[in-house]
Amino acid sequence: MDSSVIQRKKVAVIGGGLVGSLQACFLAKRNFQIDVYEAREDPRVADFTRGRSINLALSHRGRQALKAVGLEDQIVSQGIPMRARMIHSLSGKKSAVPYGTKSQYILSVSRENLNKDLLTAAEKYPSVKMHFNHKLLKCNPEEGMITVCYIIALINHIFFFLQYAMEPNYLHIWPRNTFMMIALPNMSKSFTCTLFMPFDEYDKLVTSNDVIDFFQKYFPDAIPLIGEKLLVQDFFLLPAQPMISVKCSSFHFQSHCVLLGDAAHAIVPFFGQGMNAGFEDCLVFDELMDKFNNDLSLCLPAFSRLRIPDSHAISDLSMYNYIEVSFSRIRYHEAVQHWHWQKKVIYKGLFFLGSLIAISSTYLLMHYMSPRPFHYLRRPWNWIAMDSLEQIYLISR
Repeated sequence: MDSSVIQRKKVAVIGGGLVGSLQACFLAKRNFQIDVYEAREDPRVADFTRGRSINLALSHRGRQALKAVGLEDQIVSQGIPMRARMIHSLSGKKSAVPYGTKSQYILSVSRENLNKDLLTAAEKYPSVKMHFNHKLLKCNPEEGMITVCYIIALINHIFFFLQYAMEPNYLHIWPRNTFMMIALPNMSKSFTCTLFMPFDEYDKLVTSNDVIDFFQKYFPDAIPLIGEKLLVQDFFLLPAQPMISVKCSSFHFQSHCVLLGDAAHAIVPFFGQGMNAGFEDCLVFDELMDKFNNDLSLCLPAFSRLRIPDSHAISDLSMYNYIEVSFSRIRYHEAVQHWHWQKKVIYKGLFFLGSLIAISSTYLLMHYMSPRPFHYLRRPWNWIAMDSLEQIYLISR
């Protein structure tokens, strides 16, 4: 496609979050004219940031996407390496579980700061315009028309931090069956904690004493780190937010519209690949634009075909710890296939090993019991009853 034609193409990016701002960078490098619409106010100038004040785990997939737009070094320099999980048992015992080899690690990054950096990077392109406090009301992809409204809102939010009283280069996890708590390190020598639990359990915690009793029962070693006063204050500060999972049968509509990131495949956070999968969407889309010479009529259908099986797979993989997903760019659906294959190999291997042990044990038993081993098989009650010292000696030697 001719570059002058590309310059006349306008693209509306709905959502100025992590994936939207990164995708704006990718498209700007191709000389598209881009308008980014974000319902929230600009987080770089807001007194308080509404939404998730959480940390995220940046792995190889996400770093490759950032590298493609020249942002990897900047973002990595602001992250803290996490080389292992630190599991906190109910008794207070801590056990480190490495992610891989000593050279392998994932990075704890601030979602808020990462979003600010991506927005700033996108705005550096003259073809990118940001429209904050603008919410999408209506979309007509066939005509290429969208309707947005201007929003005025007051935002109130407080961050929840813990000063370093734990090892910083770990993802700290308190697994407790149906619920769990995690803590990721920050550059400011603090931790950001997140508690995951069913709503029916959450609804039982009504008073300050309920919260303290709950933590004393399930997270006793966390109370001295947080402090009872701050724990109660922050627990009731914001309402609980539900976790959602999204699976779409198609990510595109003709050559006019495409879904990326959480809009296409929101997943539960237990595998730490939501942001990385969204960033990889941007990278894969950019690779397809190269392949099809910027022809959106070919790129968008190919994107759906390529990413749908992967997005469905990562939704399933989010409940499992699969090393290849964190430290390579193997496609997610292939990782699921490998996982199922490994299970079959393990089960067959255990069956073979068990059979081998049984055969070996039978041989040794028969070999050492008597020069005439089949004599005892013909008359098993003789040696079971152990009615002679000779038989006792033969069995025990």
